[in-house]
Amino acid sequence: MYESIEEIFGLIVNYAVLISELAGVSVLVVTLIKAFIGWIRKTDGIRLDLAQGIALALEFKLGGEVLRTVIVREWNELMILGAIIVLRGALTFLIHWEIKNEEKKLEN
Repeated sequence: MYESIEEIFGLIVNYAVLISELAGVSVLVVTLIKAFIGWIRKTDGIRLDLAQGIALALEFKLGGEVLRTVIVREWNELMILGAIIVLRGALTFLIHWEIKNEEKKLEN
């Protein structure tokens, strides 16, 4: 009985990770298309929109990685996931820093 519950839980987590990853990729693709169209039209604030979209996509991807830690069984997998989480967290921090700088630039 315990094994079947564990399998069901693993299945739920795997689907949740898949949905989170898919949402991140979808947000990124839509953002890139909008940014490309804005670049062609020479729209102001395109860098800000692009940075915000990338940040949102990274948040979804980071959520998927955090969910994935629930089903990790070995230390080496946990270390790899930890490294991915740290890298994505650092990227998110840098993107948010870029967003703040771009907002200040647009205000002036």
